[in-house]
Amino acid sequence: MARQFACSSAHTVAETKQGKLRGYQLDGIYAFHGIKYANAKRFQMPTQVEPYEGIRDALAYGYVCPMLNQDVPNMEIMVPHRYWPMDENCQYLNIWTPSLCPEARKPVMVWLHGGGFSSGSSIEHVAYEGDQLSSYGDVVVVTLNHRLNILGYLDLSSFSDKYANSANVGNADMVMALKWIHDNIAAFGGDPDNVTLFGQSGGGMKVFTLMNTPEADGLFHKGVIQSGVLDGFLSGPTDGKAIGKALLEELGLDESEVGKLETIPYAVLAEAYNKVSPEVEKAGHYIGCIPTANDWYVGDPRKVGFTEHAKTIPVMIGSVFGEFDFTPAIPGRKELSEEIVLEMLEKKYKGHTSKLVSQFREAYPARPLIDLLSVDPFFRIASRDFIEKSVQERQAPTYSYLFNLDFPLEDGKAAWHCSEIPFIFHNTDRTALYNIPGVSDRMEEQICSAWVSFARWGSPSAVCLPKWPACEPGKEYTMIFDRECEVRVNHDAALMETLKETDPKLPFLPAAEGEEDEGFFLH
Repeated sequence: MARQFACSSAHTVAETKQGKLRGYQLDGIYAFHGIKYANAKRFQMPTQVEPYEGIRDALAYGYVCPMLNQDVPNMEIMVPHRYWPMDENCQYLNIWTPSLCPEARKPVMVWLHGGGFSSGSSIEHVAYEGDQLSSYGDVVVVTLNHRLNILGYLDLSSFSDKYANSANVGNADMVMALKWIHDNIAAFGGDPDNVTLFGQSGGGMKVFTLMNTPEADGLFHKGVIQSGVLDGFLSGPTDGKAIGKALLEELGLDESEVGKLETIPYAVLAEAYNKVSPEVEKAGHYIGCIPTANDWYVGDPRKVGFTEHAKTIPVMIGSVFGEFDFTPAIPGRKELSEEIVLEMLEKKYKGHTSKLVSQFREAYPARPLIDLLSVDPFFRIASRDFIEKSVQERQAPTYSYLFNLDFPLEDGKAAWHCSEIPFIFHNTDRTALYNIPGVSDRMEEQICSAWVSFARWGSPSAVCLPKWPACEPGKEYTMIFDRECEVRVNHDAALMETLKETDPKLPFLPAAEGEEDEGFFLH
């Protein structure tokens, strides 16, 4: 049956402070794609878009930021991706909304994409489409692109005051997007005083780094951190002198010619960076591609504490059961004998196995023992630390969740990094593997309702879920999203403490030739 579509200068136009934009309407949801929210010169802070006359089309997604390495499609059944033309002139955002009435004042949900701070885009995942979340939740959904990798995060401040904040201009792009949203979202039916940031993986990291960025104060009011806290990722050296010098030398330039880095073709710049950065990193120096604490960005709140404003922002934070379990599903995994499983566990955990087995069965009584090989200690331990510090330091509530669903791949596949996203966006019908009869629709309603409720009220409570209290000192109330949702208190605390004793190392995932091994998990 045909859907209801409209696109006209009379009925699908919104007026921003810069000028008028024409989008389209499909089944009652207006969509505006590729809205330019800022401009920027390479390595420099973004600037506002100049006003214009007439009506501009917002009918095509904007450029995405160039990547340091070519993306290689891999296991698309688990995390379906899309690819789009790249250009460093990439400050674009997209909006889906049920109304263009300035008086509608609907909650605004701003999505920050994953990929660490080096890759990804606002449309990279098939599940990032915002129309069904907008329709189901009666909310305004915004997704955005910003500068990444060395374009967004390379400290050249020691070479020129012109690049005083070059280490953070990717985050500065996001702040500029939030300013644009604050100034213009009412024209799209949104409430500028009720803006929620939500993001997964690198997007979750962007949420808490923006919480500790004073220039973003007041531009958003709630934050959702999905698989976004990871020990060691945002720590390390901060002086960009070594990587800057190595890059200049590789390109045949001296320090007085640093300005030429602005005009060298990106592909040449990326090739030079990829060549010199491993040796610079090996020597213990900063190599960029992450935000760096300075006068503009206070720093990781787990290390430096929360700013006074960050203490007032309600937070929902969580992860998924098997974050790094991208290995192929094991046929017959639930039928393996306990003897074989214990041998596999001993190989990984050695003398800790017996204790872990007991704690795992207590934490996850419905899971087969072999899933102790898949359980994630990395995001989970770091998220628990964030929660502990949050409830001690902040006045605003902190809510904890864990996504624990098994998927119908072979004889069952534990939830992996990114696997909660289609449920949040109400997009399981767009992602083949996420369709489980009798399960997907109910979980989609539960998860999407929780995110929408949090965006609307600052609490994820929903009639389709059990009572979900905020965390307290010493008590982590975790909503476990599974075929049967439940709230448990400190359910895996002992397990995580023992896993910490095993000194787990971040795994390197299999990669195609020429691809960086460690990149995919942050998508």
